[in-house]
Amino acid sequence: MVEPHTNSASVQNGIRASSQSRQILMLQLHSRGRSASQRPVISVTARWKVIWHKYTMPNVGTKSNILKVSSKLKKSLTTAGVVEHHPANQYLFELDQENQGVYLVLKGKVCLSVKDLAKLDRILTAGCLLGVPATFTGRPYSLAAVAVTDAEVLHVERSAFLDLMTQKPELCRETTDMLSREVSYIQAALAERRRQKGISS
Repeated sequence: MVEPHTNSASVQNGIRASSQSRQILMLQLHSRGRSASQRPVISVTARWKVIWHKYTMPNVGTKSNILKVSSKLKKSLTTAGVVEHHPANQYLFELDQENQGVYLVLKGKVCLSVKDLAKLDRILTAGCLLGVPATFTGRPYSLAAVAVTDAEVLHVERSAFLDLMTQKPELCRETTDMLSREVSYIQAALAERRRQKGISS
């Protein structure tokens, strides 16, 4: 396994990957407005390994803020979603569950967890957007999200979320930047889980 590192080459690779992920997703969203015969064949999931890149692990725990949204994005999501209430210990979504869209935390605390790697759990509060990578790709969730306290969240289904991204390019740019950071985190977390399993086996 290639360990994360912070030299200049790694930083440049991260910048290039972030730019590439944004371009791929913008093209995918743009194609939603075309007829089936006009749509280019752009498989984001097939090229996902190109998007994934390694940084040092982002902050975890209560100080993790890589998923915070701007007030403008929050306002737009509010018009497209439905408010849900989740009591403590109830899952918003589970690992490998079929994608149901994104969740914006409005009140309370939600834990994003990596299976078998509790030390990388993140406690997220109001203003954090969950489920972005899976919602962009349409794949099952790579993490689990469970309410730590009674929580109020805004649920935006995948089709409504992608429509919003198509209609508002400036919000799409913000969200794909978030996507790049979150995919980096997930990839590094999964690599760490594989490393831990290798040590214990």
